[in-house]
Amino acid sequence: MGEDEQLMQTIHLANVACGFHAGDFSIMDKTVQLAKQHGVLIGAHPSLPDRQGFGRREMKMDADELNKCITYQVGALCGFLTKHGLTLNHIKPHGAMYGMISRDIVLARAATEVAKSFNVALMGLAGTCHQQAATELGVPFIAEWFADLEYSPEGTLLITREHVPVSTSTVRERVQTLMEKHEITTVAGTVPLPDDVTEVSICCHSDTPGAVEIAAVVKALVDTHNTGG
Repeated sequence: MGEDEQLMQTIHLANVACGFHAGDFSIMDKTVQLAKQHGVLIGAHPSLPDRQGFGRREMKMDADELNKCITYQVGALCGFLTKHGLTLNHIKPHGAMYGMISRDIVLARAATEVAKSFNVALMGLAGTCHQQAATELGVPFIAEWFADLEYSPEGTLLITREHVPVSTSTVRERVQTLMEKHEITTVAGTVPLPDDVTEVSICCHSDTPGAVEIAAVVKALVDTHNTGG
């Protein structure tokens, strides 16, 4: 799904689906090889078991079950990383799982325990249960922001089943607002980033229409910003 080969030439980090919402053993193997070829760091992208809904439909799951669900998927990806001489960089839950653990500290702790057991960072939303659980458990936290999705007036990420097209000019404006003002663009204006967030990983989804062009715009802006241009 998506245009992985082209995207790998642009991105710094790849969140690799582990089979529960997309991907399979052959796709994971190929994706890991592509990442290695382009020097891209790899994170596990575990999901609720919902291929038909692409992992973007919520379901009831207690903390212990969620922990096992994530461990199973991360372990599968790590097998391919070992095969190709690479290591896991982080864990970033996908879709509905991502949203659920951003609001529920018990589930967030269960997910973060997996990151701790694999000795990697957790990637998630700053100022939510993602960051709280990582802090509590002493797990490195990578704050994330989405260039191709919208945020509510309060600054909450709006997770949708399908991603609608977004123009590169809109993405450019959002990224510039984030980097220059430390503010998140919402459907009603902007909200500030949490004070303790100084670095942000910018996400571009491979299933968003025009993903390759969006990623190229984001990378150019980030590279210019990081070099003081």
